Amino acid sequence: MPRPEVLERIQSAEDEADEIVATAEQERDERIAEARKRAEEIRSEAHQEAQERKQRRLEEARDEIDQECEAVLEEGEGEREALASQAQDRIDEVTDHVVDLFQEDVHAQT
Repeated sequence: MPRPEVLERIQSAEDEADEIVATAEQERDERIAEARKRAEEIRSEAHQEAQERKQRRLEEARDEIDQECEAVLEEGEGEREALASQAQDRIDEVTDHVVDLFQEDVHAQT
């Protein structure tokens, strides 16, 4: 094979190799860019899911606290009513006792 032909084939092979390398580098860069984009999407989705989960947990906790607060208030109201009823029931008894003490004091002074 004559030298110019060999040189041309070598040059052609080098050009083809350069083209293959350039194409591979371009594909690599595109894949890296796609991977970075997808990684950012995944991070964003995970962050959004975490925020939604946090919000749900906060709402559940608030609901639970509201229910517990309502139960405590109802229990306190029941106890208050029971004490008021007991006090009302004892008014006549206490009044009679005070009147008896007063009469004893009046009789003791006479």
